[in-house]
Amino acid sequence: METFKIKVQELLDIADIRINGSRSFDMQVHNERLYQCILAEGSLGLGESYMDGWWDCESLDDFFYRIMRAELNRRIKPLKEAVTLLRAMMLNLQKPSRAFLIGEHHYDIGDDLYQAMLDKHMIYSCAYWKDTSSLDKAQEQKLDLIFRKLGLQKGMRVLDVGCGWGGALKYAAEKYGVSGVGVTVSVNQARAAERNCRDLPIDIRLQDYRHVDGQFDRIWSIGMIEHVGAKNYRTFMRVMRELLKPDGIFLLHTIGGNRSVFKSDPWIEKYIFPNSMIPSLRQLSLAWERLFVLEDLHNIGINYTKTLEHWHRNVEQHRMKLSERYSKQFFRMWRYYLLSCSGVFRARNLNVWQIVLSPNGLPGGYEPVRQ
Repeated sequence: METFKIKVQELLDIADIRINGSRSFDMQVHNERLYQCILAEGSLGLGESYMDGWWDCESLDDFFYRIMRAELNRRIKPLKEAVTLLRAMMLNLQKPSRAFLIGEHHYDIGDDLYQAMLDKHMIYSCAYWKDTSSLDKAQEQKLDLIFRKLGLQKGMRVLDVGCGWGGALKYAAEKYGVSGVGVTVSVNQARAAERNCRDLPIDIRLQDYRHVDGQFDRIWSIGMIEHVGAKNYRTFMRVMRELLKPDGIFLLHTIGGNRSVFKSDPWIEKYIFPNSMIPSLRQLSLAWERLFVLEDLHNIGINYTKTLEHWHRNVEQHRMKLSERYSKQFFRMWRYYLLSCSGVFRARNLNVWQIVLSPNGLPGGYEPVRQ
């Protein structure tokens, strides 16, 4: 055990993290089997051992910020990860027959959890923290930023690909006077979105993006292409092009990686977002080549750190009530998920891009919107 501990500490030294140290970002170890687990299982072992209570850290977000800045995630490569990568490269894990798995696994956990965690509009994506400390206001600012980039006008017909609980569509219909369609692969989300939009000219569909029909003046997709998969990026872009009118605009809001990958983090893959992966700009630009003209690219990723911190704080504030349905291990898993991601975005290993695309290039050009 001591040899494994020494090896782990040598790795942590690179990130200035101490085992059983006194600082908030130091790792407090409760089970000595942790060291072998980390070296053998990498990211998956680190996450599962935290869920099982083998170690703690007061500031998990700071811990992961240091881990990612030191690129320790690239220094341990278990054999299992190579097998997972090979499987992802050989198979289409996001084919139509598997499209609804993410909804069942993640978005259908329970609306009570998301109601406690999210803002009043139930927007489950990066907020835009411009001169505000309110999550509700920050999410409204994000929606207004998107809709101003799209140039929404009264009477337009719009499509929300991955509409969640219908918050963005409801906001757009009420404030901008649009009508349209929202699609999701989550049963819970579809039911809630129908309730939220029942008095508005909005049609909610439990449907994979590949099966949508119609023509739309504007299309947006917020935090959905992360579930599409590299093998399907070209198909996704082709479908968006077919659904968009020749003079329309498509806005893609997505988490983005600094390098191209074909699989997700092993722990995230198993416990949070199965069959998901983060696209790179290279992958996306190849996917829209000859289909769209790039009008604008805006990176708002640093805003996700604060968003995730607020989500974590909200869950903790409602923990007593939520404990009636969710276990102690679930809360450890959820805390690990939210705060590890917060650290990753703070380290700038992940971004959030808002990409504005048009079929043929807008006449006269496009004026970027930033506030």
